[in-house]
Amino acid sequence: MEWVFVLRWAHILGGTVLLGTGAGIAFFMLMAYRSRDARVIAHTAETVVIADFVFTLSAVVVQPVTGLLLADAMGWSWLEGWVVLSIAIYVGVGLFWLPVVWIQIQLRDLARAALAEGDALPERYHRLYRIWFWCGFPAFAGVLVIIALMVVRPDIL
Repeated sequence: MEWVFVLRWAHILGGTVLLGTGAGIAFFMLMAYRSRDARVIAHTAETVVIADFVFTLSAVVVQPVTGLLLADAMGWSWLEGWVVLSIAIYVGVGLFWLPVVWIQIQLRDLARAALAEGDALPERYHRLYRIWFWCGFPAFAGVLVIIALMVVRPDIL
């Protein structure tokens, strides 16, 4: 099997995992939140935290490695405009993703505590959820733009 094919396949798979896991996590967290049921929210958030560490984190590591190896294998400079822009957006996406992971852990713990104590979700839960929700839009949009840059490879900068 050709090395470039393996790199492309791994890179496309990593991008697909980032996009799909992000969309899936957002959907399930939104549906759980809408239930207002601490038990549903705690279970969903627990699953989401695991998914982020298993799938998203794996893809986060695979993407830059396969991307830079692929650029080298294809003879593209790391300083080509679309490569530089992709990397910059990738870093920006990461700056949104890191606090989101921390927030997901907090949401899980707050829902667990509310469930254990038989209480309603505290205001801190709702405040963190709103931050989590709004951080998702630029991160998801960034992944979409990176995928578009990978496909089109425009001559920019």
